[in-house]
Amino acid sequence: MRSVDRPTRESVAELPLSSEALWRAATKPAPPRPHHAGHRGRLRERAHVSLAALPDYEVLELVIARSIPRGDVKPLAKRLIERFGGLPGVFGAAQAELQSVSGVGPALALDLKLVHEATLRIGKGEVAKRPVISSWTALLAYVRVALAHEAREQFRVLFLDRKNQLIADEVMNRGTVDHAPVYPREVMRRALELSASAVILVHNHPRAIRRPAAPTST
Repeated sequence: MRSVDRPTRESVAELPLSSEALWRAATKPAPPRPHHAGHRGRLRERAHVSLAALPDYEVLELVIARSIPRGDVKPLAKRLIERFGGLPGVFGAAQAELQSVSGVGPALALDLKLVHEATLRIGKGEVAKRPVISSWTALLAYVRVALAHEAREQFRVLFLDRKNQLIADEVMNRGTVDHAPVYPREVMRRALELSASAVILVHNHPRAIRRPAAPTST
């Protein structure tokens, strides 16, 4: 391939001014990219793989980036973590305290408080709605309500935490009027997924509730 010589200042001196301006623009070195260029995209890619693997300041950085769509917000996330001692302190701080940190305006302070409020409501809802099954009486009362009007046999599994609070109540299989198959490997797989400390296996007969098996530790 024939090589093309790079134009020199002397060779363009006789060119019209507009041509020389074009040459200057074409040969001007590109400005260096900022150190944080592409950081948000890389951070989001890592978050898609595993949010749990991100340190606290990067989790906060992702939250802040929703409110501040441009610029490097990592320093701001680190300032907030340092000022309030961690994520609980950041989200638990009052709006006025948040706004005392350089870079935090009213909109971002409100967004951080919204995250805190949502977390509080989720926690209150889980505590309020998760029954404690600590006795046969509580267990039978619960399953009678769940199965009172069921016309077909079911195999249900109640997954409990260490305090015997109900994590999940799932129908593992529905059968006919007198038959409901069960697969132990599916029960164990689901128990591990939910990090359950105990399980209660429940099998009914239509219009009658059979006494469930005792809880078994996973």
